[in-house]
Amino acid sequence: MVAEDDTKQAELVRRYLEHEGHTVTVVEDGRTALEQVRHREPDLLVLDVMMPRADGLDVVRILRAEGREVLVMMLTARSTEDDLLLGLDLGADDYVTKPFSPRELVARVRTLLRRNRTSEGPAPAADPAPGAAKDGAMSVGALRVDPDRHEVSVGGTPVVCTPGEFRILAAMAAEPDRVFTRQRLLEELHGFDKYISGRTVDVHVMNLRKKIERAPRRPDRLLTVFGVGYKLTDPARTKRTDTGTNAKSVRRASS
Repeated sequence: MVAEDDTKQAELVRRYLEHEGHTVTVVEDGRTALEQVRHREPDLLVLDVMMPRADGLDVVRILRAEGREVLVMMLTARSTEDDLLLGLDLGADDYVTKPFSPRELVARVRTLLRRNRTSEGPAPAADPAPGAAKDGAMSVGALRVDPDRHEVSVGGTPVVCTPGEFRILAAMAAEPDRVFTRQRLLEELHGFDKYISGRTVDVHVMNLRKKIERAPRRPDRLLTVFGVGYKLTDPARTKRTDTGTNAKSVRRASS
């Protein structure tokens, strides 16, 4: 679905996407976009920021609040980093700044759809990865990530993640305690995309902490490794290790 109030721009995007083989619906305002997505959720929503009856930021905010995981690519004339990160913070998966090349937009649509289908597809038969259950789900302590069902839970409580957040979490859950650089996590999100900055990862991590941590400002599950990146760990195991280390130190001091 393309939500764009500029008729010429919408027609151009529609033609290029249809040439790529997509079936495209075009709407001209934010409220209609919301109604159409609720009626029949598309694989991807190409969403202009500046629209009548509800701008693109309001649309993505409402969709995520409703728990809808539709992929969202935002079109924006706002080129400052803070404006772009605001869209990502609300739950957009990618953005293209105007003026843009239609061929670039099509390529980025293709990348988003391919990565999303890969993350949702059945896992190949192989030895379970660290933390992986027999059904293909991965557990890191109380955190459970199921790539086949595209589901996340903490202690049995479901957690709603955007596609971008899910890709980051799934990659880290597959290798608990591994330190992932921002560049490595960017590759999970968008490949080697020169238009995306490392702050994009920081925004996704910040949002994930709000969803999976008991105290997001004092995370004990999704940790920062200063100067390097992030790692996902089991808080209970970390506490056991710390307790054991402290006990040994006490015994040495007593002797």
